[in-house]
Amino acid sequence: MFKTRKSLLSVVSAVTLSTALIGLSTEASASEKVRWKIPTVFGTHLPGLGDPIKLVTEQIGAASENQVQFKVYEPGKLVPPFGITEAVKNNQVPAAYAWLGYDQGKIPASALLSAVPFGMEPWAYAAWWYDGEGKKLAEDLYAKHNAHPVLCSVIGPETAGWFKKEIKTLDDIKGLKIRFAGLGGKVLQELGASVTVIPGGEIFPALEKGAIDASEFSMPAVDQMMGFDKVAKYNYFPGWHQTYTASHLLVNKTVWDKLPDDRKALVDMACTAGTFRALTRGEAIQGDIIAGFPAKGVKATRMSNELLAGLKKASDKVMAEQSAADADFKRIYESQQAFAAKYSTWKKLAYLPDDL
Repeated sequence: MFKTRKSLLSVVSAVTLSTALIGLSTEASASEKVRWKIPTVFGTHLPGLGDPIKLVTEQIGAASENQVQFKVYEPGKLVPPFGITEAVKNNQVPAAYAWLGYDQGKIPASALLSAVPFGMEPWAYAAWWYDGEGKKLAEDLYAKHNAHPVLCSVIGPETAGWFKKEIKTLDDIKGLKIRFAGLGGKVLQELGASVTVIPGGEIFPALEKGAIDASEFSMPAVDQMMGFDKVAKYNYFPGWHQTYTASHLLVNKTVWDKLPDDRKALVDMACTAGTFRALTRGEAIQGDIIAGFPAKGVKATRMSNELLAGLKKASDKVMAEQSAADADFKRIYESQQAFAAKYSTWKKLAYLPDDL
């Protein structure tokens, strides 16, 4: 009888312990759920530029069986587009889909992570990020601002801008009122333009009302959706000021550091997939848009080599000045330049020339 009772107590104890462990396991799983509000700087209807975060949200939810969920907010719905980094830094939001170039005023080197005049092509930038020093340098830079950047989108060059009048020489830029973001804006200021930076949603009315004479924003398929072709009929190429456009999932660093490793890996994987799909999407849809320009009275023009050489000279001056003024800028720019030089050796040998 005593042995039977003892055995029964052992069984009960084992069941109780097992139940407790299951409870702890369930609580641990529940604690690992991620529910993030994600404000965006670009409308999610914009192909390649704004929609990558939608794909990332869908994929990360499916892959985690909804243990990780993002709720995406359109520009201005949760925080102002130009206030995204501050909101992430202060943990007003856990993360955001951002274009880091808008941080240029407070973090000069941030512009290099988003777009560089006469910089790398998008696949070269991605190679620098993943296989060069890019990821580490960016993380070090933003750690100072309690944020962790994850590359989440790269697309090809923007157009060189939509203008209401023809641009044939550098003198034609002087006195223009123009919306230009990032380092390209500093180059045009160097050449005598009056440069302003306004959010994407404000560009069309500014062009329509004559508050600005010209603007850049993105690739032709995006710009058409913004309506620029209705009010500015001269669209210039190539996008000398923004040879790639990189966007990032910017996560509050304290939030990121507390994530379990499997959740970090899931976010990284989803954003890596988003980066590739943004690139393919952006490259796939531009030709048809440009083919429709003549019917709309839009003239697509490639800038002369002489004009590009003048822009390159002004860009080199701006980059040198920025490097001299900020150690982080100098470090990141030199890393990009060194990587681009090595990459060019491969590119020149490996790829067919365009003029065959």
